[in-house]
Amino acid sequence: MDFQSLILKRQSDRKYLPNMVEKEKIMQCIEAARLSPSACNSQPWTFVVIDNDSLRESVEKTATSLGMNKFVTQAPIIVAIVLEKPNLTSKIGSVMKDKEYTLIDIGIAANQFCLQAAELGLGTCMIGWFDEKKVKKLLDVPSSKRIPLLISLGYSNSNLREKTRKSIDKMYKQNKY
Repeated sequence: MDFQSLILKRQSDRKYLPNMVEKEKIMQCIEAARLSPSACNSQPWTFVVIDNDSLRESVEKTATSLGMNKFVTQAPIIVAIVLEKPNLTSKIGSVMKDKEYTLIDIGIAANQFCLQAAELGLGTCMIGWFDEKKVKKLLDVPSSKRIPLLISLGYSNSNLREKTRKSIDKMYKQNKY
């Protein structure tokens, strides 16, 4: 599959088949994330794959409050991305430039995970709405760490949707704002 086709294929899937995802495919997604670039090669992430049914159901409940993310209950896998401490160079750069390099790094790694999943015929959705404190407790993540994102993962039961985006002239400038 060429890159343009992959970009068009990757979408936020909100319907999943009950089929379990093969460990080899999960590990390919983890490897794609592992190889993603990060500020000063800091690699400030740990990916926690949740495939135990009772644990996954408990994590699902943290993401479905106020009617949000009901689809997550269909996904056979949930992946939590734990934000790790950056290396010293990245941390200093973040302070000096007033930029959250670690969150940028997490976004890049999560996107590579999702693109790899799409290439393997899997569906994903990045989830930011969840009770982080409860997820940390369920996964034994130290309270000092953050979990910025969850990713649902499974075989999609959704049709490929046409992407609705701003037109290029509304999001593109050249040389000046």
